[in-house]
Amino acid sequence: MSYTGRFAPTPTGPLHTGSLIAAVASYCDARAAGGKWLLRMEDIDPPREMPGAADLILRQLHAYGLEWDGEVLFQHQRTEAYLAALEQLQEQGDVFWCCCSRTDLARLGTTAYPGTCRPFTSPRDDAAIRLRVPDRVIRFNDRLFGPQAENLQNSIGDVVLRRRDGLFAYQLAVVVDDAFQNITDVVRGADLLDNTARQIFLQEKLGLATPRYLHLPLMLHADGTKLSKQTFAPALPLPAEPVLLWQTLMFLGQKIPADLQHATPDRILHWAIRNWTPGDIPRQHGMSSLPA
Repeated sequence: MSYTGRFAPTPTGPLHTGSLIAAVASYCDARAAGGKWLLRMEDIDPPREMPGAADLILRQLHAYGLEWDGEVLFQHQRTEAYLAALEQLQEQGDVFWCCCSRTDLARLGTTAYPGTCRPFTSPRDDAAIRLRVPDRVIRFNDRLFGPQAENLQNSIGDVVLRRRDGLFAYQLAVVVDDAFQNITDVVRGADLLDNTARQIFLQEKLGLATPRYLHLPLMLHADGTKLSKQTFAPALPLPAEPVLLWQTLMFLGQKIPADLQHATPDRILHWAIRNWTPGDIPRQHGMSSLPA
């Protein structure tokens, strides 16, 4: 089976050094396998998006030598595919309409949705659409973190696929688009590890293939919080500073020679692809010398 990987940023702001970890790892994993590396812009939440962020992300990737295959897939153009998936799930009896607010759920004092609206299997106004999850354990093997198991009913309960405001949820869009792009391998941050069981279950209900998963250690601020747009991580500088690629590979446990610190992005990535060793990626999150 040929390898197809992807990088799927959300245009809520520019890429930062934390984003670079997922971009570089997914790129190297695909190229080292002789595979394709696709780019998807996950722009399904307009209220959170930053004007111009999508174009800036493309410029940043290009500047750091991370060239993708084919056309960029924009999720805002995929509405019909998401609706078709919801229609299939409705016909199968796998979804219901939920009018519970966050306040309602908070009063229950539980992290898992208790199935309050499960009887409502026909459309309702001002309602989210949830996927009914089973009382069974979903198992998968992560390439870095090893065997994983989760009972979705106990951990989170029924999963939202379309929000009350009509916007499609990440879980639905990512599953539909991974299948559409024939993704065989997903390489992404460990903050998404707990999304994987629900995505695998949704793939099962839609009759879609399940990719392999490799979740990566997270870069942290000094206070232990994840480096992210929400925690005001600065944008990757332009023009590119190639040393950031070198430092990213060091963070990923790759034994890149010191004399490549100030090489061009192309030279650094050429070395990284030829010497890519996923088994050397550390499991623990941590800080690095990259600017935070």
